[in-house]
Parts: sequence; structure tokens; C-alpha cells
Amino acid sequence: MLKNPFRKSKGDLKIIKSVGDHVEAYFGKIDFVMHEKESPIVHVDVYVVHDMGQRKCQYLITSGMSEKPMPVPDGASDGRFAELVIALPKEWPLSPEAFKDEANYWPIRLLKGLARYPHENKTWMYEGHSAHWLNPPAPIASNTSMTSVVLLRPRLIPEENQYVHVRKNKHIRLWGVYPAYHEEVDLKERQGSGKLDELFDRDGITELLDPRRPSVAPVM
Repeated sequence: MLKNPFRKSKGDLKIIKSVGDHVEAYFGKIDFVMHEKESPIVHVDVYVVHDMGQRKCQYLITSGMSEKPMPVPDGASDGRFAELVIALPKEWPLSPEAFKDEANYWPIRLLKGLARYPHENKTWMYEGHSAHWLNPPAPIASNTSMTSVVLLRPRLIPEENQYVHVRKNKHIRLWGVYPAYHEEVDLKERQGSGKLDELFDRDGITELLDPRRPSVAPVM
């Protein structure tokens, strides 16, 4: 599963090459790829890159969400194709043995579920969109009280690197995945995603996951 980062995949080879080339050009050398054996709707692999520079984190980037366009409204054609990125602390275990514990695997499950969500539900996902992971809302895993997720622009990646150019008429947006608390999503729905973005900026919250970070929502 984790041996060869370029093992033949069942996905769209043009997307696989474009996303892989972009990741290696702007994130770093791909350490390995979490390949799917079975792929409902779209084939979603996850690239893993260890950033041992200043941030010392592990980037996880999807490849496959962009196999199909999302049904975007007028004026939002730049959001038809998307992939997702989250960063994990450098010590977060990423191995088949570690993944037997859901407390280690849930960020990958989150990425794959979100990548399929718009195609399964004939909807779209864009900056500021959010979803509760479970219904009714409940903690995503045993090592966090977060219940939800919000898509926002990645903060750890320069803006010019947030687009994957596949061909002249196909450009893929990279959205940052931000696990969030129930009250943060409630605040976003009342006051808009800009307010939540502002609070994340204030507290230095990025797509680098801290499953036990304090909530930014004011105590009511």
C-alpha cells in the first residue's frame, strides 16, 4: 500500500500526473501515495509529503475529486474542479498498522469522504462551505471534540500554488480542509464564513490540524 508512490492507478491518468507534478513542484518530494483498491464514483488517492522545513508537517493532498466537474452556479466556474489539502503534525503516524486505530486514520477518512461528497450528492463545495461529519453532530473521533469541517483557502500555501493547471480549459482549485467545532460552524452560518476566517486568522489557525485546539467561537 505504501511502497511505490507511482504504482499504476485506476484513476484519470491526466489528473494523476498533473496533481503529482504540481505536488512535487510546490510541496516537495512525494513520500508515498495511499492508493485506493475500490473506488466508488471517483478514484481518490492521497499524496503524502513531509515538509521538513520551517513548518515540519506532513501534507496530505487528494487526487481524484477533480475527475468529475461539480455543478457550480453561474459566476463560479473556477470552482468546478477541486482537490483538498490538510496538514498533519510531523509526528502523526501514517502506516497500515497505525491506521487500525481510527484516532490516527480519521483525517484520511475525512479527505476521502469530502472528495466524494459533491459527486454523491450532486452539489458543489467551495470556499466557506461546511458540513457536519455525522448526523446528528458528534465528535469525529475519540481524540477530538470537533464535529464538522469547513473549506477555506490554504494558509500554508502561497496563493499562486493553489491552482493545478491540467490543460487550457481545466484548472483545479486546492481547498484547505479545516476540522471545526459545532459552535464554529453555527457562528459561520449566522455571521458568514468571513467572520470565521477572521477569527482563524486572529488565532493563527491554519490547515495544520490540531485536534485539541480551543474553539474560536465566543462563549455564549
